[in-house]
Amino acid sequence: MSTYLYRLGRFAVRRRWLVLVSWVLALIVLTVSGRAAGGELHDEFNIPGVESQQALNVLQATFPAQAGARAQVVFHAPEGALADPANAAAVAATFAKIDALPHVVGSVDPVAATAKGASGVVSKDGTIGLGTVQYDQSAIDLGKANYEKLQDATASATKAGLDVSFGGDMANTNERTAPGSEGLGLLAAMVILVIAFGSIIAMGLSIGTALFGLGSGMALMLFVSSFVSIPTVAETIAVMIGLGVGIDYALFIVTRHRAGLARGLTVADAAGRAIATAGQAVIIAAFTVVIAICGLAVAGIPMVSWMGYGAAIVVAVTAAAAVTLLPALMGFAGHNVDRFGIPGMKPKVETGALDEHGNYHGWARWSHHVSKHSVRYLVLSLAAVLLLAVPFLSLRLGMPDNGNKPTTSTLRQSYDLIAEGFGPGSNGPLILSVELGGADAKTFLPELSSQLAATDGVAAVAPATLSPNGDTAVIQVIPTTSPQDEKTSTLIHTLRDDVVPPVVKGTGAHVYVGGNTATFIDMSDKIASRLPFFIGAVILVSFLLLMIVFRSILVPLKAAIMNVLSIGAAYGVIVAIFQWGWGAGLFGVHEALPIVAFVPMLMFAILFGLSMDYEVFLLSRVREEYLKDGDNTESVATGIATTARVITSAALIMISVFLSFVLGDDPTIKMVGIGLATAIFVDATLIRMVLVPSTMSLLGDANWWFPKWLDRIVPNLDIEGESRLPADELEADLTLEGDGGDDVPDGDRELQPV
Repeated sequence: MSTYLYRLGRFAVRRRWLVLVSWVLALIVLTVSGRAAGGELHDEFNIPGVESQQALNVLQATFPAQAGARAQVVFHAPEGALADPANAAAVAATFAKIDALPHVVGSVDPVAATAKGASGVVSKDGTIGLGTVQYDQSAIDLGKANYEKLQDATASATKAGLDVSFGGDMANTNERTAPGSEGLGLLAAMVILVIAFGSIIAMGLSIGTALFGLGSGMALMLFVSSFVSIPTVAETIAVMIGLGVGIDYALFIVTRHRAGLARGLTVADAAGRAIATAGQAVIIAAFTVVIAICGLAVAGIPMVSWMGYGAAIVVAVTAAAAVTLLPALMGFAGHNVDRFGIPGMKPKVETGALDEHGNYHGWARWSHHVSKHSVRYLVLSLAAVLLLAVPFLSLRLGMPDNGNKPTTSTLRQSYDLIAEGFGPGSNGPLILSVELGGADAKTFLPELSSQLAATDGVAAVAPATLSPNGDTAVIQVIPTTSPQDEKTSTLIHTLRDDVVPPVVKGTGAHVYVGGNTATFIDMSDKIASRLPFFIGAVILVSFLLLMIVFRSILVPLKAAIMNVLSIGAAYGVIVAIFQWGWGAGLFGVHEALPIVAFVPMLMFAILFGLSMDYEVFLLSRVREEYLKDGDNTESVATGIATTARVITSAALIMISVFLSFVLGDDPTIKMVGIGLATAIFVDATLIRMVLVPSTMSLLGDANWWFPKWLDRIVPNLDIEGESRLPADELEADLTLEGDGGDDVPDGDRELQPV
């Protein structure tokens, strides 16, 4: 593999115009194809094997008029009451227009319904009305055009001075939250790279490659969405991960390339060796991230699976850009890669553990210091990480409701008005699908409704609605608590386990508790049940890969344990902020939230891959030094000294990118951003710079113990690849064929040994 990558790197330098044009054409073709094919991200909740999905399936099969999307239209009279003649006329005119819209099969005018004796649709003070609209198709099938028609139909109410806001399936599907400020993260990454490299050209190579790879990956994901359903959150997750790993991958390769140029290598040879060594580590790290993220399929939920697949597509394309497009750009830069630096700052290249006077410098001194006090630092750093992880013990999975949206959002406005006028539970009604079977509807449905109404946590039970053929019914149950409240989850399990079974026993009827709130709770329960298997599988794969790479038992075992510690610390921090509310206001969160169901699984997948990146980069240098002289302490010091600047820069870039997304409005993205930033910070500081040297010092030569019988059967993967490459191609040993002019760019020269 290293030989192939070496040739690939040299080819990209020598044929850089071909490589660049190929990437540009690929980006254009993917973008145009995606738009032409109608590529669009959308949310489709389909959770096989859970009761809420069964409830929806029953309605779709036997009562399709009740299976379509529902929209809530909330009216608020700032002055007077909705029943005032002018307001009532405006609401009536609105629903006359709504009833004439395509795909609308039913609606409830709250003012007219109240006049006829209905309850629960106009607040007690008469200022808030809850109208509903029933469609015959799902919100995804109806699309944004039908949602806009619904909004346009309320113009008469708005002109009359009423406040109108929207909730329900239609609004949830078509309203988008504001994106994060990823531009700030990109700007911070540029500053960090300039400081790390001391060169604007070197910074530009990394940023340009990352952005081009990210754009190509997003275009490919959009094209794929023409054929499958990829959720909207996948876009933000993919940008977050793709931008972070893209810059980091380019950073590692450019660092190795500049070190080769500093040794006197030609541009083509330096690029080839950088791709064969750092590029190989990038491919392995990206492969690990892709496999881990694709492992989200273990959840058995198509939406979560495709969220992972979408992010994996972007990571794969970004890695491909790093090993093909980047060497082409390095060929264009030639020996000018270190030009245009900050005044007074010299371009920085990788150095060893000793300074020019033969003394240990910065990071090497730190490593020796930790090694001399290894037990103390092991205990203190381990205690710090475990302390951060403590809140994780109270983790509660769920789905934040619309009460966490910005106050400018129509979803938040409707949520607040509904909660004020009808109670928080009205924002997440439960929909019970009833298959009557042999049961008598006249006796069974009243008994079921009576038992539901008598259950603690139930605020109201709407009258049952029978299907035209009389074999299916729908009952709406309003909880007393909000959709994200833990008591609502308890109520759903109580209805399913304790209330419904005695009523249906011996009747032949089947009752399924569904609705959006039940769907989210079912998703949380299903993911929670699969999470341990997913974590175990990812740990096992990473252990086996590191065992093959480093031919050791303890090194990959230690790496797996430390990765779990850093991720556990990240879990603890997001629980403390979002569930416990510690410092939540600093991140724009103003109430306690459950942790979004798929966030722990997603974080684990991403972070194990990213940690693998740092692990390979650090330990490959440690092993390289250990194989030279067999001195464990010295090899750790040299490995940390030669990689600390790059790992620190990479970590700062990741943290900056991830935290920039916290400035957005979506609490799910806030959780992911804070969690990933925390884990990267812990991994690059406490783990890599304290726990690694202390544990490796205590273990000594046992770090590299590998059973002989296992050594014979495990394939040999040379991660650095140097041993398989040809001899260095030095500028000083080469002459030019042709006119020998110095103005010929390095990549265009035919270099021959003297």
